[in-house]
Amino acid sequence: MFEIRIICDPAETDRVTTALNTAFAAGTARMYPTRDGKRARLYVTADHRPAPEPFPLPDVAYVLAPSIISEIGWTARTLATTECFNKLDRDYYLRKAALLDRIALLDEPDLFNDGDARETARAAAVMLLDTDRPRLAPHLAEQAEKDPRGYVRQQYTHRARCVCDDFGEGDCLTHPDPDH
Repeated sequence: MFEIRIICDPAETDRVTTALNTAFAAGTARMYPTRDGKRARLYVTADHRPAPEPFPLPDVAYVLAPSIISEIGWTARTLATTECFNKLDRDYYLRKAALLDRIALLDEPDLFNDGDARETARAAAVMLLDTDRPRLAPHLAEQAEKDPRGYVRQQYTHRARCVCDDFGEGDCLTHPDPDH
C-alpha cells in the first residue's frame, strides 16, 4: 500500500481521481487547498490492483446448471411471455449466453471446426459483456473482452446458487421446478 499526493487545478480533481481509480485500487481522495489557494492537493491511499482471477472452467461453472433442454424451455417461455419491444433483464441475457456456451461446448471436440454454435455463443457473450460494461472496472472489461465466454462462465458461477429460500431473489437456477 502507498500514498499518492497530486497537486492539480481544482477543476481537474474529478478527472484525476477517476484516472487513479482506474490505475490503482484507490481509497477516497482527501482534498486540501495549496498554500496559495489556487490549486488543490489530493492525497490518496492506493495499492496495486490484484491480478484478475482466471475464469472458471465449464465443468465448474455449470455444475449446478439445469439441463440444456430445461434452459431452452425457460428461454423460449421468457421470450413468449414478454411483450414486444420490452427490454429483457440482465438475467435473461446471462442465462441465454450460458445456454449457448454449453451448446457450443458440445461442438468443441472438433477444434478445427469454427461452427455456428461457437460464433453464436461468442455473440451472446459479447452482448452480456456490453450490458455489463458500464459497471466493470477497465481492467476487468479488458480481461472479459479477451475471453467473452469465460466471462459468461464467471458470471453464471456467481448467479448459479440456490435462492429458493431467499425472498425476492427470482427464479432458482438450481431448482427450476417450483415444486422441488
